Amino acid sequence: MQYKNPATDRLFRAILTLKDIDECYSFFEDACTIKEILEIAGRFEVACQLTENKSYQQISKDTGVSTTTISRVSRCLQYGNGGYRTAIERIQEEK
Repeated sequence: MQYKNPATDRLFRAILTLKDIDECYSFFEDACTIKEILEIAGRFEVACQLTENKSYQQISKDTGVSTTTISRVSRCLQYGNGGYRTAIERIQEEK
């Protein structure tokens, strides 16, 4: 299944309508398992820590994420579509 399709577009439009963290928790708890939410959150935390130039070992210790996953996230930061970087920059701007 190609992931760029009308159903995925609708999902992302729905996510963009969520107004606060509580609404995000409600939506994602309905849409995903707790494990899935924690896995996505873990990957995003890895991306944040990689942009802070932390070592793989420190990130793994802090997050419990495997170095294999850290490597995948690192490749996304280096060669991906910029999604992690955009989100990280925007939450840093909020601070």
